[in-house]
Amino acid sequence: MKTHRQGVFAVADVLPRRLLGHNTGNPLEMTRFSAWSVFRNGLSGQSGWTRQWRDPEPKKQYDIVIVGGGLHGLATAYYLAKNHGLKNIAILEKGWLGGGNAGRNTTIVRSNYFMPGNRQFYEHSLELWENLSHELNYNVMFSQRSHIALLHSPGAIDGAARRYNTMRLTGTPDAEIWDLEKLKQNVPHLNYGPDSRFPILGAAVQKRAGTARHDAVAWGYARAADALGVDIIQNCEVTSTSRSGNSITSLTTSRGEISAKKVGFAVAGNTSRLWQMAGFNTLPIESHKLQAFVSEPLKPLLDQVVVFGVGGAHFYISQSDKGGMVFGGDLDWYKSYAQRGNLPIVQDVAECAVSILPCLGRVRLLRHWSGVMDMSMDGSPFICKTPLDNLYLNAGWNYGGFKASPASGWYFADLIANDRPHETIANFNLDRFAQGVSLDERGAGPDPKLHG
Repeated sequence: MKTHRQGVFAVADVLPRRLLGHNTGNPLEMTRFSAWSVFRNGLSGQSGWTRQWRDPEPKKQYDIVIVGGGLHGLATAYYLAKNHGLKNIAILEKGWLGGGNAGRNTTIVRSNYFMPGNRQFYEHSLELWENLSHELNYNVMFSQRSHIALLHSPGAIDGAARRYNTMRLTGTPDAEIWDLEKLKQNVPHLNYGPDSRFPILGAAVQKRAGTARHDAVAWGYARAADALGVDIIQNCEVTSTSRSGNSITSLTTSRGEISAKKVGFAVAGNTSRLWQMAGFNTLPIESHKLQAFVSEPLKPLLDQVVVFGVGGAHFYISQSDKGGMVFGGDLDWYKSYAQRGNLPIVQDVAECAVSILPCLGRVRLLRHWSGVMDMSMDGSPFICKTPLDNLYLNAGWNYGGFKASPASGWYFADLIANDRPHETIANFNLDRFAQGVSLDERGAGPDPKLHG
């Protein structure tokens, strides 16, 4: 199976997990990886690798504290140090790196958005993805294998043409509409039969889109941020905040009291909990769980990301480098902080899989899991200042959190450093609903659970 990987290093494939942290207090000089270093250490039983980031004790005071050590928090800290030259930064993670939503997704990257603001933001994110392995000197396994959205009616084709023409006119050149014949040539084993449950008429395609490996992205940002002096504090849960006037003065954590001049929240589905700790009552988001699945390994079957949504069904699938079919569908409509699956969604997603790829009918499910999604009222995120002078919010990512990680960190760092939003994210604020500005990509209305 082709993977179109960026870069020549494959460190995430070979780096032992025991080497991913260490207990010195001084920033590490980041090891430069190369094809030669991978080959040389392969000959020596992988014994020559150095530690990749520190595991420091938390200091009593930082200039900037980012709460949340997921992809958005790690990227934010990295760009604060790299783009803005800021020091004395800490990331507080209640568990371990990659243990939250960062490791509970289906790794899809795309920028086929329509609404102003969303369109520019996700295109910038895709551009960052395209060079991320080289920038971080760590193979994030970004595979530009195409994102193929199946179309099932003339109206769907017209709607996709409008979206993709807008993309082409505003800086996203790789937007194509494929007719049925071209789709069959590229993905021949879909269910094209005349009696299929969801007849296929064509597809909307973005060739630069694809997938990446989520834990490799977390490790890459972690080691790069650490090399720039960022303290990554794992197993450090925030339990309360202290305020003075209109500012947060300190955070009470499971590892002691930590004071900060500026605080950024980037905690995905747990945003509402942190929001209440900061002294607020309401936030225009709901927490729902989104389940994902992976099958037993198969021989190369699908070299693209294939998605469809019609008739109440919603489904997306790709094949990992290890051969597993990675797929998912709708979120659970009830609100929950659980990170476990359930049988009704298993049945729903399995039906969607077999309806579009009948060859999966006898494939065994290897495992499934769920992440906690912070669903906003219009399906678009928040990267904004808050009513407190020194508190900044990164939340409301719905289904878009993984693909947004580089740009989310880039713009959130810009906001924290300059104390004002970049023009691209000017409407990613909490006030947009009161102002009548809706970034409703799907046109689903003000219901969070409909923006999957």
